[in-house]
Parts: sequence; structure tokens; C-alpha cells
Amino acid sequence: MEILWAPWRMEYILAQKTAGCLFCSQLAAGAAHDPENYILHRASQCFVMLNAFPYNNGHLMVVPYQHEAQLERLPPEVLAELMQITARCTHLLGEAFRADGFNIGLNLGRVAGAGITEHLHVHIVPRWNGDTNFMPVLGQTKVMPEYLKETYAKLRPHFAAWEREEP
Repeated sequence: MEILWAPWRMEYILAQKTAGCLFCSQLAAGAAHDPENYILHRASQCFVMLNAFPYNNGHLMVVPYQHEAQLERLPPEVLAELMQITARCTHLLGEAFRADGFNIGLNLGRVAGAGITEHLHVHIVPRWNGDTNFMPVLGQTKVMPEYLKETYAKLRPHFAAWEREEP
């Protein structure tokens, strides 16, 4: 069995958590604050944002507006939009970052690895051939080639073009 170590995630795991739901508070801040909250797109049932503690550059999360921890409690129209947006995000990440593949998933519950347990969200992690190397495994250092603000600026035009296409 191969083991993929991710020690840089400890910063997030051990960090002081703010009271309330991070996703709900960022939504409540309003669209004017989307750039500072790394929200790239707001749809009718869900929104897309960058992960502040990414596994790779371009690591997105698709989050339903509905504050819900259990997937089966989301209405069919929310589930449909959640998956439609996830699919579109893989396309946009492919255009913007030329990703070779993607890890897509939900961590439901603390034991499943959810850092935010009370508000489910889909992770989309772009992957490239050879994107894991000795640095995180031996050096316990993850090399991120650009800052979140730069990633946001690179992705935002792709999402803006998508929004212009929507009816």
C-alpha cells in the first residue's frame, strides 16, 4: 500500500476555528466581498470558492447555500446544481491550469476527514502528472507555485465568461 503524506494540512487542522459556519458567514458578507473570500461564482443554489488551505493550486469547493451536513437532506434541484457546477468547474480548471485529472469528493463527518462538518461541500482538486514528489513526503513542505490571490485572478475571468453564457 502506498501512503500519501500531507503534513502541511496540520496548519488547518490545528488552527483556531471561528464560531459559526465559515461558508454561511462568507455568503452573508455579500458579493462585494467575494474576492477577499475567494468566492468565484454564485449560482441559484450553490457557489464556488477557492479552498484557503489547498492540496493543489486551483483547489475549489462547490458549496450549497443550504446549511446542511447530510447529502440526503438536500433537495433534488440542489443536488443537480451541485453536480452540474462541479462538472463545469473541472472544465474551467482544465482550461485555466491544463490539469491532467481531478480528485473530486465530499468528506461527510469528522471521521471522514471533514474540516467543516456542519456544511457539506464538494472538493475539486486539479492534478498533474508528477504533482507529488519528495518535498511533502520527506521535507514536510508543500510547494505551491502561486498565491491564492493570483489563483483567484487567473480563474475569475473563466467564471465571468461562464456567467455571461448563462441565461
